[in-house]
Amino acid sequence: MRAATILMAAPAQDPYHRGLSLLHGWVVPTVEVVAAVILILAIGWRTRRWRFVWVPVGIGVGVAAVAAAHWYMDSEGMAGEPAPQWLWIWIGLSGLAVAVLLLGWTSARWWRRGVSLLAIPLCLVSAGLALNLWVGYFPTVQAAWNQLTAGPLPDETDMATVTAMKATGTVPSKGAVVPVTIPDTASGFKHRTELVYLPPAWFARGAPKLPTVMMIGGEFNTPGDWLRTGNAISTIDGFAAAHAGNAPVLVFVDSGGSFNNDTECVSGPRGNVADHLTKDVVPYLSSTFGVSPASANWGIVGWSMGGTCAVDLTVMHPDLFSSFVDIAGDMGPTAGTKEQTISRLFGGDAGAWAAFDPTTVIERHGPYAGVSGWFAISGDPPTPHRGNPANDDAVGLHGRDAGMNPGDQTQAANTLCALGRSDGIACTVVAAPGKHDWPFATQVFATSLPWLAAQLGTPAAPKVALPNWTPPSAPAPAPASTH
Repeated sequence: MRAATILMAAPAQDPYHRGLSLLHGWVVPTVEVVAAVILILAIGWRTRRWRFVWVPVGIGVGVAAVAAAHWYMDSEGMAGEPAPQWLWIWIGLSGLAVAVLLLGWTSARWWRRGVSLLAIPLCLVSAGLALNLWVGYFPTVQAAWNQLTAGPLPDETDMATVTAMKATGTVPSKGAVVPVTIPDTASGFKHRTELVYLPPAWFARGAPKLPTVMMIGGEFNTPGDWLRTGNAISTIDGFAAAHAGNAPVLVFVDSGGSFNNDTECVSGPRGNVADHLTKDVVPYLSSTFGVSPASANWGIVGWSMGGTCAVDLTVMHPDLFSSFVDIAGDMGPTAGTKEQTISRLFGGDAGAWAAFDPTTVIERHGPYAGVSGWFAISGDPPTPHRGNPANDDAVGLHGRDAGMNPGDQTQAANTLCALGRSDGIACTVVAAPGKHDWPFATQVFATSLPWLAAQLGTPAAPKVALPNWTPPSAPAPAPASTH
């Protein structure tokens, strides 16, 4: 496969990306070593019966915990690659720690009881750190703390403040992030507080109607993920500073209603998310913040599941959106196999599935006009993942193609772009360094933003051509039955 490869500029850093790293360095191995030592002390040598009866029972509990976690992940279609070996190890050790506490409580001395209690959270934290290394959700300790404690976001203020500044024409040096409660009148979708970024140019008197970009995160998400983990505010503030305060308005939407509700941005049993994004969010931004309502001035950026959403919503609603950036998305909405997806996302309605399947939608729609897209894929060769060759893949949690094969988001991007081009969609496939995690999404957003902002008509943003793309010589046909 040959794809356009570009050099990615490092985005500006913000406080969420400074401090003690959870992806590199000494923090993770230190916690793991401490957890292992505490667990060993909790187990101890004790009696012969303890060593030859209860410890094996505890190991069995750990194995059962791994089996249950593995079954749940597979049944829900959460990932397309084997999870890192260390994640399974720490899940198993967490189960063992619980068994050691319960089985040995009555016979243990007071200090060993205390150590047994401490071993459980340490093992669970180690499992969480192994999961985080896989998906890159928390880059630093500070980012994790702010997320878990709902700390303030970069540039955050309130509606009253930005309204007053707009009325007086007070133009700030940086943009402002405003929490908003968007009515669910059209969709009935019960969502969390969403967020809007307003660039400095928005505050100026007589400012033109600015374009808007809808920002969508992955399967497990909060509306603030792009701000806390994806470094989006530093990136967009940097762009605005380089363009006389001009930048698109960004709206960070809620695509799940809760952290672990995988909706794939469709309307169905898990919530009318597509209706919320198109019928609630778009009119609200136009009426409340005066952004341009024209489809030529609306785009979508999505990461992982959000990348799938970006393509899907654009090809389904070219009257609302004209450009998208799909960062490692799938062939279409996916919640397991095709049969599982139809059951889980569409209540068993195959017709509803087809209505949200990008391949079917493009083929039914026919030629598009004025629609463009940037498909971002990982260009990294396989890299060792904690010493387990089976996990040497660029794909992470929820990183799957339509056929549930690891790494085939490359095939999905090539197939969808080739199909889109045949129906008038200007698109490219861009290979970039990284694996299927938030740092990769952060880099792609920073790199694609100049193109997207110009494509949507941002004032003072010079036109940027899509990177060249040479389609594979023999692109695989679009899967018809494995979504």
